[in-house]
Amino acid sequence: MAETTVVQVRDVPAEAVETLKARAARKGLSLAAYLRELILEEASLPEPEEVMARLAQDEPVDYTEEDLREFRSDGRR
Repeated sequence: MAETTVVQVRDVPAEAVETLKARAARKGLSLAAYLRELILEEASLPEPEEVMARLAQDEPVDYTEEDLREFRSDGRR
């Protein structure tokens, strides 16, 4: 099992906490479980700089206007 740690967040407005509790309840989760999901999801996403760096390494794709017209007529976007 992976090592875990306790995280405490101070000065969260009560209205925000109530909103998060309601969202957690709608998903059948405790507030802690819901926040854990949010944190894990956020931590799994690459930063925009990482995405841009990866895209910069890709080969450019050249499309002609005719290609784009064909894609559109084929229902592709």
